[in-house]
Amino acid sequence: MNRRQRLTATMRGEPVDRPAVSFYEIGGIRMDPSDRDPFNVYNDPSWEPLIALAETETDLIRMRSAVRSNSHESWDSSTASADSLKARLFRTEQLIDKDVRLTRVTVNAGGRTLTSLMKRQKEIDTIWTVEPLLKDSQDVEAYLHIPDEAFAEHVDAAGLIEEEQRLGDRGLVMVDTEDPLCAAATLFSMEDFTIVAMTERTLFHRLLEKCARYIHARTERVAREFPGRLWRIYGSEFASEPYLPPNLFDEYAVKYTRPMIEMIHAHAGFVRIHCHGRIRAILKSIIEMGADAIDPIEPPPHGDVELEFVRREYGRDLACFGNIEIADVENMPPEAFAKTVDKTLAEGTCCAGKGFVAMPSSSPYGRKISEGTLNNYRLLVEKVSAFKHRC
Repeated sequence: MNRRQRLTATMRGEPVDRPAVSFYEIGGIRMDPSDRDPFNVYNDPSWEPLIALAETETDLIRMRSAVRSNSHESWDSSTASADSLKARLFRTEQLIDKDVRLTRVTVNAGGRTLTSLMKRQKEIDTIWTVEPLLKDSQDVEAYLHIPDEAFAEHVDAAGLIEEEQRLGDRGLVMVDTEDPLCAAATLFSMEDFTIVAMTERTLFHRLLEKCARYIHARTERVAREFPGRLWRIYGSEFASEPYLPPNLFDEYAVKYTRPMIEMIHAHAGFVRIHCHGRIRAILKSIIEMGADAIDPIEPPPHGDVELEFVRREYGRDLACFGNIEIADVENMPPEAFAKTVDKTLAEGTCCAGKGFVAMPSSSPYGRKISEGTLNNYRLLVEKVSAFKHRC
């Protein structure tokens, strides 16, 4: 089987020659070693063999957005056309101070001035929110006064088709999108989000509805123009334990994500729900909202469920991605890591149903890739390639 066929069969629950293997963001998000931007950690020579390994030996799943150049990054008003309403309302300023890049966003709405500040360090590919845009319920009310027209998006499904043509039979293009819960929750600090979500539910629903209008419009159009493809929807974990009690998962995650899944299914697509952490109490709800797959299924202590349990109880409905902790990839000696991979492969293929993709829960985000980390990635590929599929 070629890599595209293997991944497609995995999603459909059809026989495969071996389990698929993915390095998640490596081979998924855009990583350009030739980009000499000092904040591009991937131009360090230590990344080159790992990126090459992903490209040549894994079942590639390109994570792409129809509205952003990098699907995993938040919207930046500096990328909007100068005459757009959002560019006029939201002012974005960047400042580089030695090894730190600061991004400040200011918006005047509802008689208030809302500001946020994000920080990116040169040696680490992650963004910290130093100051969230919304701090209290009055800020939420002000944000709700921003006209919906300000969130109108330029949707480019043609770019997804071009990416798929470039990829060929080496894998799949996966449409990558946040859900309304993610869009709303990330406007706050985690502490303020949980307080508002639990104590001011009517107000929080108004915010979710505002975010849902543009996200649902985007989803319907992309599902129609790029039908029959795999999607990843992220954000459900904001309504999982320990952040919110399970009874709020249906109210905040299912209610606003199920319509997205229905739109995608209406055009023959598949949906993979991304949800870190403790998922045991919400797995039934994830099934009921129509998900076709889930990642990353983290074992204890990072999560609260073993892969074998998910395969046995829900494998008829869900393809399973993951179960290998990135901390283990980076830190385990090879003998211990080999046992971890063996356990994951055995549990991931233990029961009939939809398929399994061996995949770390994340990827390294520092500038240097150690020899031990690279060797564990190589070991993962070797183990999967040699595995005799039992399903």
